[in-house]
Amino acid sequence: MLNLGSLFQQIVISCITVVACRKTSILQLCYNKLTGSIPTQLGSLEKLSVLALQYNQLTGAIPASLGDLELLSRLDLSFNGLFGPIPVKLAKAPLLHTLDIRNNSLSGNIPPALKRLTTGFQYGNNPDLCGVGFSNIETCATSDPSRPEPSEPDVTTEKDIPESANPSNCSKSDCSNLSKTPRYGIIFGVIGVFIVMSVTGLLMFSWHRRRKQKIGSALDTFDGRLSTDQAKEVSRRSASPLISLEYPNGWDPLAIGRSKSGFSQEVLESFMFNLEEVERATQCFSEMNLLGKSNFSAIYKGILRDGSVVAIKCITKTSCKSDEADFLKGLKILTSLKHENLVRLRGFCCSKGRGECFLVYDFVPNGNLVQYLDVKDGSGKVLEWSTRISIINGIAKGIAHLHGSKGNKHALVHQNLSAEKVFIDRWYNPMLSDSGLHKLLADDVVFSMLKASAAMGYLAPEYTTTGRFTEKSDVYAFGIIVLQILCGKRNITQLTHHAAESSKFEDFIDANLEGNFSESEAAKLGRIAHCCTNESPNHRPTMETVMQELSESMVAD
Repeated sequence: MLNLGSLFQQIVISCITVVACRKTSILQLCYNKLTGSIPTQLGSLEKLSVLALQYNQLTGAIPASLGDLELLSRLDLSFNGLFGPIPVKLAKAPLLHTLDIRNNSLSGNIPPALKRLTTGFQYGNNPDLCGVGFSNIETCATSDPSRPEPSEPDVTTEKDIPESANPSNCSKSDCSNLSKTPRYGIIFGVIGVFIVMSVTGLLMFSWHRRRKQKIGSALDTFDGRLSTDQAKEVSRRSASPLISLEYPNGWDPLAIGRSKSGFSQEVLESFMFNLEEVERATQCFSEMNLLGKSNFSAIYKGILRDGSVVAIKCITKTSCKSDEADFLKGLKILTSLKHENLVRLRGFCCSKGRGECFLVYDFVPNGNLVQYLDVKDGSGKVLEWSTRISIINGIAKGIAHLHGSKGNKHALVHQNLSAEKVFIDRWYNPMLSDSGLHKLLADDVVFSMLKASAAMGYLAPEYTTTGRFTEKSDVYAFGIIVLQILCGKRNITQLTHHAAESSKFEDFIDANLEGNFSESEAAKLGRIAHCCTNESPNHRPTMETVMQELSESMVAD
């Protein structure tokens, strides 16, 4: 059996000799079933600010050397088998604000210096801990906080000395010669074991990843997996403190005041997840849960404590708006968007330590619309005509809601509509994703996203001259999507446009339907798509008008 703990220690010991590793600021190895003790050499990673080792099988004492990490801000050792005291040196780490040691077997006096962490210090399920001034903790029988902590154990112990060696009966030169050969043997043995175990570990990881990981294609293909699993609202929440909206370099949106952010305390807490919940849901952002990534974000599948399935989008701080007030306004808009044809945002979490914001969405099980286009020779699912009509109607309803119909207080232009942004739930209802996301993102990131839309023909022609988005821009993209659904193809040609206008069904209706469609509905939808993609925005209908025409065509049939 591969001893992951030994491999972990060897990697750490080797890593500290490499300059790149010494500059590591975040080390997360949670949910990996690691065994053995925590290497004292971790104290040499001088740039380390976050160390997360929760949910492993680690034993032994907490190394006091971790207190040498002057930049350490968050340490999570929860849910392991650690024992012994909490090092006084660790408690005095200058930047430490979060220490989680729950569910271990730690004992002894809790260093008084940890009182400064307040709710950032979590120590439950360590029945042998004692101290003064900590809730639910008994006072130590013989408490002496000033007592020096035990020093780190020497690497060389009596067990390392061969039994045949008798130090008292040899000269200095003889002893030196006797000790060199075994020492070199041990060194080369350790190196050999490390190489073998590293190769074995990499092979096992590669096999495991090929077997289980199903990652979507390169750019934002993960958008086919967001969902409405219609699970009940997650019960709020764990006993651990909420992680504030916070980022490096002093960017802390929540600090500007909840009144200015527009969030009341009740509303804010109803949407906030803490970092532990996000890590637990994704198994510490395991590669096996990675659904895909783009230039500015990555998305993971996750399972919350209540069993509901979610998709968690991770956005780096550098990709977000730099103005705190604008960022919070955008976040408020996202949380207000509620419609049966919009992917629901369940909550958010922002971590200063990781420099990321996490958006927690419902998970959509049936992929995005792209998966149902360009279907050939039974290689995919062909959508029936009635399903296509239903999807077109649902997309129109979702866009109309964004534009301010039926009581939506935050009229919004989507700006980035495409087949990739249309998700299909278990009942084949369409769900629009990334609605309002541009309100959180920096302008250069939004612009880079638009280049992909322009390449696929979704971008309205007037944008190239005005550089502005309007509701008519979304109407243009909607028209392109309708043509894609009708012809079953991702690439729309000029021939398709002309055929839709003149009702030449053989040139714009998906051949996979084998004639099973309504000609009157097809003609009506073709004309609607043609009007929506008019070169002039003034000649395009509003989504309200489109909704009315769709309703009338269905009634007429």
